[in-house]
Amino acid sequence: MGLVYGGARVGVMGALAEASLEAGGTVIGVIPRALAHKEIAHDGLTELIVTESMHARKSVMAERSDAFIALPGGIGTFEELFEVWTWTQLGFQGKPCGLLNVEGYYDSLLTFLDHAVAEGFVQAAHRRILSVEADPERLLEQLASYQPPSDRERLPSSAT
Repeated sequence: MGLVYGGARVGVMGALAEASLEAGGTVIGVIPRALAHKEIAHDGLTELIVTESMHARKSVMAERSDAFIALPGGIGTFEELFEVWTWTQLGFQGKPCGLLNVEGYYDSLLTFLDHAVAEGFVQAAHRRILSVEADPERLLEQLASYQPPSDRERLPSSAT
């Protein structure tokens, strides 16, 4: 199993990249040139891909990945998670999306997502696309057995 991530040497993802490398894993970083020039690019990766924009970065990461997992993070993590989750819901890609809920970090977000389902703004089938687990091994097992939603489940409720 390899890691495709944002290419930085800092923060949670930098620590994950280091741990993956130390364990003998393949680690591919994808970083926009503007961030690479700010000297946060990790220079010890298996492969470092420098893109011209954030949009290109996300495209390359999506191409090179078999699944998507969000760890605790901030605005960039949220944006990337919701984008790939939306791509799955719309049928643009069928790769699994997961949320590693370390020490309940995402509990409030999960409550909000369930509220959005209860209020009718998110379909239950679309909410189920996002696998959530506190244990990394169990999350990987869920992602390995993931089946993308059917075309019928992807349609907005007003279209069914």
